[in-house]
Amino acid sequence: MARLQPTPLTLALAAAFSLSSVQAEELNTAPAAGQTQLSADELSGQMDNEIKARGNVVVRRDDQTLTADWLEYYQAKNRARAGDHFTLTQSGSRVSGTQLDYDLANRTGSAEQPDFAAAEGLRTFRGSGERAEFLGRDKYRLLQARANTCRPGDDSWYLKASSIDFDYGKNVGEAHNARIEFQGVPILYTPWIDFPLDGGRKSGVLAPIAKTGSNGTELSVPYYWNIAPNYDATLTPGYNDKRGAMLGAEFRYLQPDYKGEIATTQIPDDHEAGRSRYAWSAKHSQTLGSGFNLGYNANYVSDDDYFNDFGSRQDIASGTNLVREAWLGYGSEWDSGTFNAQLKAQRYQTLQDSTTPVDVPYARLPQLTANANQELGAGLSANLQAELTRFTHPTKQEGSRLVSYPSVTWSLDQSWGYLRPKLGVHYTRYSLDDFGSEKAREVTRTLPIFSTDSGLYFDRPTTLFGSNYIQTLEPRLYYLNIPSKQQNDLPNFDSAENSIDFAQLFNENRFSGSDRINGANQLTAALSTRYLDDKTGSEQLRLSVGQVFYFSRDNLTLNGTTTERSAQSSDLLFSAAGQLTPSWRFDSLYQHNQELSKTEQYNLQLFYTPTPGKTASIRYRYDRSADVGNADGTPGPLRQVDIAGQWPLAKKWYAVARYNYSLIDKKPLEQLAGFEYNDGCWTARVVGQRYVSSSTATKNAVFLQLELKDLGGIGSNPLDTLRLAIPGYSKINDIRQ
Repeated sequence: MARLQPTPLTLALAAAFSLSSVQAEELNTAPAAGQTQLSADELSGQMDNEIKARGNVVVRRDDQTLTADWLEYYQAKNRARAGDHFTLTQSGSRVSGTQLDYDLANRTGSAEQPDFAAAEGLRTFRGSGERAEFLGRDKYRLLQARANTCRPGDDSWYLKASSIDFDYGKNVGEAHNARIEFQGVPILYTPWIDFPLDGGRKSGVLAPIAKTGSNGTELSVPYYWNIAPNYDATLTPGYNDKRGAMLGAEFRYLQPDYKGEIATTQIPDDHEAGRSRYAWSAKHSQTLGSGFNLGYNANYVSDDDYFNDFGSRQDIASGTNLVREAWLGYGSEWDSGTFNAQLKAQRYQTLQDSTTPVDVPYARLPQLTANANQELGAGLSANLQAELTRFTHPTKQEGSRLVSYPSVTWSLDQSWGYLRPKLGVHYTRYSLDDFGSEKAREVTRTLPIFSTDSGLYFDRPTTLFGSNYIQTLEPRLYYLNIPSKQQNDLPNFDSAENSIDFAQLFNENRFSGSDRINGANQLTAALSTRYLDDKTGSEQLRLSVGQVFYFSRDNLTLNGTTTERSAQSSDLLFSAAGQLTPSWRFDSLYQHNQELSKTEQYNLQLFYTPTPGKTASIRYRYDRSADVGNADGTPGPLRQVDIAGQWPLAKKWYAVARYNYSLIDKKPLEQLAGFEYNDGCWTARVVGQRYVSSSTATKNAVFLQLELKDLGGIGSNPLDTLRLAIPGYSKINDIRQ
């Protein structure tokens, strides 16, 4: 065997020569930076010319490790040829194949029949091809290749292309003459596609979206433009077989001091409507510094029927009044107080249904609000709520309203209870414009408000169903006194009567807004008991009962007139909720009218969620005064039952369903059913939905989606619909198998 000279490289090689063939396998001393270390069962050749190695060949240089059956190493060129089988690992990637020609210093070369695997972040690509080219550090090219992100041996889908480039320095993959094959069937072709290797944002064409249902069959192909790390845009051209060509666009931006988005959908020529249709939305919020901030939220559609024709069930339900508002705010804090103010302009676009028209809300042009709090010491605090608003309306009386509500609160809080008396004066001044035969006028209202909130805490150890708990007993009394005053000479710009619940029992005013303030000389009494886990402190069960007792019979209606109550107390409220077991929980509310000996309303919700992906719920709601109307047009209460669930049927298979039924109308309000399949590397969903869209119409929607791991979904995405329809719904991709 030729004698090698003691250069830095030969020192690394000499260590290998000094070992037996068995010991060579145990060589694990890392070479210095830039050195090449070689070990094998047999070594021969000239140091300055060619070294040949056979049997358990291992070459190490920096972060590169090459193993092979045989190796020819050329020191002058720092180049290696290897076979009959080799594996090259570097920077988290691995390439194996039959033949390798490789420059260890420049990381360039080629390989035959390669298998490739690389991990970056949470995304792992693996693939194979006829030939691989090494193009430098962390750069690879596979020719006549196929690749996916599945586990080894799982070829349920793959990206097949004439060439695929992987540049892990830029985190970009690029494929030419590419198609996606699912279960061996081509489902999507593109002459060129690029994609992020680390799961980050990358400009390019996204997976196509297909929708079908009552709104028509629609196909769109989004293009995502990653303008900068804090700016992006998405253009979505599409075609609807009923409506024609469509174009959607969204632009998003994010800076340390501000963020926002602008979105639009344009239908230049709606074939059914015979006109152009469109929707716009824009949001912005910004911090100006020194306590100032500003923002806006604007929404607009071309016509009243836009959401009925193009929106989802959620769009239809929430799209009656589209807000358009802008604001400038200020906030500051000091050791014992805070101050916040906001100047806002707000109006709405109200979408009308010809069968059930709705009232258009007043616009606030503008509204100035201020809130201040100051701790005075010894439990005393001073508070101020103030507002100055100009109300405008196309068909109603317009005017301005000034509200000032200063108050003082004393808080005595102890571990065993609390006492919080409060005294304030609510002042309102209106400047009303001419309206019809009514002349402009000024009118004021001044009402002193006194309240006292008090409560006690008791607790004791106890057992329930064989488990140890801490049981609390929490009585609460809330006294409220407001002089009763006729208010029918005041306009109603923004007041509505709140629905009764436990929170409302302890509110000063049962009306929202500032135009109506109820008179009161009343006492609210409530009693709650809770069962807390004695180890974790988590609430397992809560039972509450509450009622208001009236010392004065005066009652203010929404139109401002004062009537006399016939009852000495309010309806009686019962509430029960809890986590019965780790899998079972429930929530309920019951309202009983003692004067009529009738149930006013109640709801019961029962949920069963033993593990993610297994959830079932049943909800029942009754409201005697809902006055939603019967199917024959006569007034009637509300009775609805709602059953929903997600459940595994077999390994990898899940069923999803919801059935919301009106017992009064004797018809379903929403029906949803579908299946999901999770194979680990791909997920399929098919969901059908039918729902009431107006008092006279129903709509259908079909969701069909194929989601490929780390690549995206093809079809229409039902996830938002499922999350809203099914309490406790879990995305099956995220469920640990």
